[in-house]
Amino acid sequence: MNKVFNLFRFALVSMALLLMLVGCGNDSAPVKLQGRAIGTTYSIVTYNLPENLDAHKMQQGVEQVVSGVNSVMSLFNPGSDLSRFNAYKGKDWFEVSRELALVVRTAKTISLLTGGAFDITVAPLVNLWGFGSDGRPDKVPSDEQVAAAKADIGADFVQVRIDPPALKKTKPGISIDLAAIAKGYCVDAVADWLKQNGVSDFMVEIGGEIRTGGTKPGKAPWVIGVEKPTPGGRSVQAVIELSGRAMATSGDYRNYFEAGGKRYSHIIDPVSGKPVSHNLVSVSVVEETCSMADALATGLMVMGPEQGIRLAKKNKLSAFFIVKTVDGFAETATGNFPEHKTLK
Repeated sequence: MNKVFNLFRFALVSMALLLMLVGCGNDSAPVKLQGRAIGTTYSIVTYNLPENLDAHKMQQGVEQVVSGVNSVMSLFNPGSDLSRFNAYKGKDWFEVSRELALVVRTAKTISLLTGGAFDITVAPLVNLWGFGSDGRPDKVPSDEQVAAAKADIGADFVQVRIDPPALKKTKPGISIDLAAIAKGYCVDAVADWLKQNGVSDFMVEIGGEIRTGGTKPGKAPWVIGVEKPTPGGRSVQAVIELSGRAMATSGDYRNYFEAGGKRYSHIIDPVSGKPVSHNLVSVSVVEETCSMADALATGLMVMGPEQGIRLAKKNKLSAFFIVKTVDGFAETATGNFPEHKTLK
């Protein structure tokens, strides 16, 4: 149910959102930063820095935040909280950072809301289908192999405690992969650092997930592009105005393989144990936090057009669904998703 590639190893292959910096209306120059973060890239645009903060100090602060998130949630750092918990075979509470406990709690909330479509323990299935660290299999996994992998997944097998922060396994072989929520969390952490240091007008993007604060000069809103879900090339499907909120997108149109004339998506349904095969190709979600938007986008993407749209409407989620049809793409917006302009 996660964005089933490994966040800390697999570089971004599906830039779901494209930042469009339109005219500002005056001569105020933006401060722009770029760098590497948790297996992908980040870009930050800010305006009106306080006197005690310049671009160099801001980059140092951002790098410290990114490094801190990686030290807690990286699967490839054996000393990270997440790696140590995954290696733990005991049944008692395992002490972790408050950040990790909060992220796991959010993930379990979205798992419950989506009926298990979002699941941070789905890695055995991801690896089985060749989208994890084990590489592509020689042949499509058998039903028996799928059933065996499913026996080692289930968010219910992970318990979380916030005070004092700790995690517990109720099944020894269970492990966690935060690929579908950690990017969103890192966006939130950077955005919170900027606000704490007096920066109120900003756009933070990590691997396509975005959070904005304030506006651009002249009170112009941030204008964000939702990528057209086509495998070849990059273009914009629609544009929205986004101020003071976050948006994340999940799609299955770039990372896949073909075997026997059939296409296998990297989006794995933890309920069936197999790649999704519906016509929903992209879901964007707007939320107060990027971690919540990140997890919801993946869960809705796994659920497919009928169930996903039904759940979004029932819970008044601000989501934007793009479904592939014989005539092109059909769009459905739910909740308070910002008004958008479709580009032809």
